Amino acid sequence: MEDTLDELFAVIEDRKETLPDDSYTASLFTHEKGENAVLEKLGEETTELVLAAKDDQEDEIAAEAADIVYHLLVLLSMKDMSLDELEAELEARR
Repeated sequence: MEDTLDELFAVIEDRKETLPDDSYTASLFTHEKGENAVLEKLGEETTELVLAAKDDQEDEIAAEAADIVYHLLVLLSMKDMSLDELEAELEARR
């Protein structure tokens, strides 16, 4: 899992720097709403996860949880935070 998150975060950071025209991730960094676009997506995906969990839709739970993790990583990148900072916080909570 750690490798997957590291690789995904590296792609997000690359999209932030290079801003390819055909990249959804890049579009989040340049969206006219700024970080609110990502915050709205996090809210939307969280609602969808809650509904999937309520209805015991296992495939949807995994998909919506992945969407939340992805948008969370985009938000961390927007805030110039690293995965190390997230990991340190999680470790402190053990």
